[in-house]
Amino acid sequence: MDRRLFILAALALGGCATAAPQTPGPGALGELEALYSATAGREALTIKVASNGCTAKDDFAFYVEHRGAVVTVAFGRKRIDACKSFAMGRTELAFTWAELGLAPRTPVFLLNPLIAWTGPGS
Repeated sequence: MDRRLFILAALALGGCATAAPQTPGPGALGELEALYSATAGREALTIKVASNGCTAKDDFAFYVEHRGAVVTVAFGRKRIDACKSFAMGRTELAFTWAELGLAPRTPVFLLNPLIAWTGPGS
């Protein structure tokens, strides 16, 4: 399955799940969730994402693609965080290497765009 098919499937299942500031713009990968950060740790790949207070790990799908020695990972939101908070927030979600189907020291390319965290309410 290629990335475009994954993105279309994720959109069909969950609809457009990000607000305008979180959308990286037009293009083939524009539907992927913008991340505040990503950290490859000993046990897991941890991402920081926008949250209105109800974002959970189950709200995200991931896709891992192997092309020879190159491994790519992409994260997409399945459900909108419908909570109403006063200021925008963020949350950390950890996906273990086992969950991703990867060995802990596997080099991966993250396909999601990164955006700057500018603080609550900005």
